[in-house]
Amino acid sequence: MNKNMRLLAVPTLALGMVAMAGAPAMADHANGSYTVDFQQLSGTTGTASFAMDIDDKTATVNLQVSGLAETFMDAPYPHVQHIHGGAEGVCPTMDADADGDGILSTTEGAASYGGIQTTLGTSGDTSPAAGLNLELAGQGGNYSIERTFEMNAETLDAIEAGTAVVVIHGLDPATSSSEEAFNAPSDLEPSLPLGATSPALCGVVTASQMGEMPEGGADTGVAQSSSNSMGMLVLGGGLVLAAAAGGTYVVRRNAADRA
Repeated sequence: MNKNMRLLAVPTLALGMVAMAGAPAMADHANGSYTVDFQQLSGTTGTASFAMDIDDKTATVNLQVSGLAETFMDAPYPHVQHIHGGAEGVCPTMDADADGDGILSTTEGAASYGGIQTTLGTSGDTSPAAGLNLELAGQGGNYSIERTFEMNAETLDAIEAGTAVVVIHGLDPATSSSEEAFNAPSDLEPSLPLGATSPALCGVVTASQMGEMPEGGADTGVAQSSSNSMGMLVLGGGLVLAAAAGGTYVVRRNAADRA
């Protein structure tokens, strides 16, 4: 990584916009199998499948992602994903694009899907506090997350209420409405591009008619198509990213072609 790069701290509460409050959950009220039918947002061409089994408070998750942006700053693109809840329990449409720039930002979509309730990281912490930890993000354009963990009460409540929504972040500059829109200051952190923090895929968590997980099964580990070489750290619950010397990331529309 360029020696002239400096470190930029991004507050943990920015992307999460604080987990929505919820009533205490009964232990087994969300038991069952669930899937997600993902919608593409803001011109993304990526796809994903999601299956989840819940037994008491134990969630077994299988997330398969393909076709998202491959690279960011000449390294594998980190895609964070979460279960949001506590709001309308739907995915936003372009009607929510208040400034008309062709990109639905995280905050523009928040009224539809709510705040982070569970972080779907590759390992470790699944709380909202880990929502910005890019070391736990999916890496590159194709990856899978297969793991079992204890689900928190707020997420179980949202699943039972039908307001749980899975959101995968990180748009591709090559399919963005414009380079200018993608590189505009992020609504979460002005030193990052808007497109890098905006949702790419969104889907409502829905009870499944099938009780089987996709082939490959879930475990506590993760299989990924590439490794994290962005040199990112997590300090004090916040995210530290390597930023350009001028203090702002700029991603060109052909960034996905740079290896």
